[in-house]
Amino acid sequence: MTLLSPPPAFLADPALGAVLAALPEARIVGGAVRDALAGRAVADVDLATPRPPADVVAALRAAGLKSAPTGIDHGTVTAIAHHRGFEVTTLRHDVATDGRHAVVAFTDDFAADAARRDFTINAMSMTPDGEVFDYFGGIADLRAGRVRFVGDAATRIAEDFLRILRFFRFQARYGIGAPDAEAVAAIRAGVPGLARLSAERVWSELKRIVAAPDPRAAVALMAETGVLAATLPEGAASERLAALVATGAPPDPMLRLAALLDGDAAALAARLRPSSAEAAFLVALRTAPSLPAESTDDDLRRALADTPRDVLLGRVWLSGGDAGLLARLAALPVPEFPLHGRDLKAAGVPPGPELGTRLRELRAWWMLGGCVAGREEVRAEMERRLRAAAGD
Repeated sequence: MTLLSPPPAFLADPALGAVLAALPEARIVGGAVRDALAGRAVADVDLATPRPPADVVAALRAAGLKSAPTGIDHGTVTAIAHHRGFEVTTLRHDVATDGRHAVVAFTDDFAADAARRDFTINAMSMTPDGEVFDYFGGIADLRAGRVRFVGDAATRIAEDFLRILRFFRFQARYGIGAPDAEAVAAIRAGVPGLARLSAERVWSELKRIVAAPDPRAAVALMAETGVLAATLPEGAASERLAALVATGAPPDPMLRLAALLDGDAAALAARLRPSSAEAAFLVALRTAPSLPAESTDDDLRRALADTPRDVLLGRVWLSGGDAGLLARLAALPVPEFPLHGRDLKAAGVPPGPELGTRLRELRAWWMLGGCVAGREEVRAEMERRLRAAAGD
């Protein structure tokens, strides 16, 4: 046991304090403990308790707190205090696993619950006064920058093959130096099991891996172990991701995936089923035209008129991140064509194909001029063209 002194600042949170007062035997578990020990900001705080779910609900109610049965069949209740939610899960141990799902039974043993977790740095628990229980050497591993499976690495992976991808996520964020040799060997052997994972789970982990502050070493290790080819069969080029990160580009996961992907972005989107917004952005980053560094302001305005700014900025980053071009592109207002179909109808153009054709021709004229003509100038050009057509 290790007593943190002073206790981590997040323990002073009144909302968390209210839940812990209702469940004094509960401990903080998982990422909150890991990040507190690492000196990082703590985001979500999860709790574990030996009480069965029904008793958790009753204890919260007795303390005047609400709860939601968010995963009660698996032992999880969300406690609500000060309008915030805290997941409270009854201690569990695995009864059976199949590489994707586990059959669990409740227990009152914190060590048994810790033994079913993936990595030593995620298997620690903390009491409300800052006492840390570390059953598998997580503190030492965290200090050494070592991501190590709890117990036998091959067994942990066989229980849930998603742990292969989770390894790279944590390696990217917490790993220092050479990766754990046992973990790498077990991952290499477990690559075929990745095919059993759902698209949603793979997509979620892949985004988190590339969103790490510097994912280069972890992604290179994915390539070396065969995990990258199994995860991105469309094709991947880890060296392009490394080049993008080296430019100082924003850590946007879609931008980084656009650099990493060496194949059809639409095919990847169809296979891994990201959100429609993510898919559209990824495809646009892979297919939108690039802007040369010598582009004029007229060129940039024309590009902005047809393509969202974030896509164009992404394309510049993917092309090397020319600082001057990025600054100019970010500073220019997005031009908007100032005429609409109703303007042509008011000028006597009947609805139908002719209206659409004339509107497109006017917009092409506006684009050719660098998208600077205002509404009156475009209207004058419209009227000139209509008079010319009438004279014909």
